[in-house]
Amino acid sequence: MQQTPHNQLDHLSYRKQLRQSIRTKRQALTAPQQQHASQQLLKQIRQLPELKNANTVAIYLAADGEIDPMPSIQWLWRQGYQVCLPVIHPFSKGQLVFLRYQPDTKMVLNRYKIQEPKLTALDIVPVNDIDIIFTPLVAFDATGQRMGMGGGYYDRTLAPWLAHNQNAIAIGLAHDCQQVTKLTYETWDVPLPIILTPSQTWQWESKQ
Repeated sequence: MQQTPHNQLDHLSYRKQLRQSIRTKRQALTAPQQQHASQQLLKQIRQLPELKNANTVAIYLAADGEIDPMPSIQWLWRQGYQVCLPVIHPFSKGQLVFLRYQPDTKMVLNRYKIQEPKLTALDIVPVNDIDIIFTPLVAFDATGQRMGMGGGYYDRTLAPWLAHNQNAIAIGLAHDCQQVTKLTYETWDVPLPIILTPSQTWQWESKQ
């Protein structure tokens, strides 16, 4: 059974160890397992009723063993959605900006060696124009709490976006092996109303 820290002194150490443990699990998935997970994820995304009223969606490119949404991205393109990807803000520390992503988008590696669109002003999508943000995560629990990589980029993006957009929704994407019994969390952590895994759609009351 998974243990949680008994006091604040254990908190950061626990989160660091848990983050590494779950990352190791997803990194250990074989290529066929990853491909199967991607196709199952696509089935979940295609059934989302939240997409019916959406025009613009933000998503990510997989790294570090994350579940790969590329088949879903290709489907979203075919359905006519505007797809955008997060880019590390060039001068606002810890912030994300979103750029339009198309099959011919020029890509570059960011400081974390993750591919992202080359920053071009004409391709910037205002965050308040985004209807759905599909977020990666490291771990989640049965209450919708999300643990990210530790940089806080998504928490800083999601909190004001959700506060100012009544119909906006954030949806987490993960492998089944990333579920844990219970996450400790910080006051700034943004829980998610929906998390999709290859086998299940987890849904809770609105977290806004």
